[in-house]
Amino acid sequence: MALGSSAPEILLSVIETVTLLEDTPGELGPSTIVGSAAFNLLVISAVSILSVGEKPKRIDDMGVFAITSISSIFAYVWLFIVLGVWTKDQVTMVEAVLTFGFFFVLIILAYAADKINERKKDKLKTAEQKKAEQKKQI
Repeated sequence: MALGSSAPEILLSVIETVTLLEDTPGELGPSTIVGSAAFNLLVISAVSILSVGEKPKRIDDMGVFAITSISSIFAYVWLFIVLGVWTKDQVTMVEAVLTFGFFFVLIILAYAADKINERKKDKLKTAEQKKAEQKKQI
């Protein structure tokens, strides 16, 4: 969903970069991507919550939620460090590779947290099944 809603901004940024390959890149790319990310994080989350209705909302897998939330905050801090502290208004190849690598770290951590949650649920089901069997025997 995030890729679908961010596709126009990504394409605008690519078109601007390709047409101005020899010149200094414009402000369009970073501005649209940061704005789109903020929109995805805030508005799409709000619409999703409102669409559920009056049913109480709860987070089923707190591990994945925590990893995603921390990664979102880290992404903005990382962007500030790269563009404001280390190499002002420029992105070096090392910074680009690190940024791309962080994406895979996020995927691996979220996958691991999901698997841990799945194992906890399986253990809970097994314990409940054993209790049910013991009640049947009595």
